[in-house]
Amino acid sequence: MARNKIKDKALENHIIYGKRTFGQKTADTITKWGGSWTFIFLFLIFILAWIVLNTYILLNKGFDPQPYRLLNLVLSCLAALQAPIILMSQYRAAERDRAKAERDYFVNRKAEREIENVQKDLNEIKSLIKYRHKVK
Repeated sequence: MARNKIKDKALENHIIYGKRTFGQKTADTITKWGGSWTFIFLFLIFILAWIVLNTYILLNKGFDPQPYRLLNLVLSCLAALQAPIILMSQYRAAERDRAKAERDYFVNRKAEREIENVQKDLNEIKSLIKYRHKVK
């Protein structure tokens, strides 16, 4: 039982504060970048530039004329790669939250036991005070 607590504590520390693997660091970085307004604006500029280049500058005879099948492929590939990476990062966040909630639970249980002990001590002091008043 004590061994499991030690392992759980080590896992909790690893999840919350710990050393992340290369894949975990990469997933967190990509998620942070892919979910930013900077990425959204830059990607919007990229798509608009693609459309303007192929439709107006190259007069619809560019490397990807309308209906922009290559652009559609690029967007699909981006979504196919980005989705599992974001899910990995969310899973890590859920692990961190679970570990923090578990730690908070144990802290609250310990505080509850300490409060119960203090309450017992107060009740004992009250009974001693009542006893002394009765004796006098």
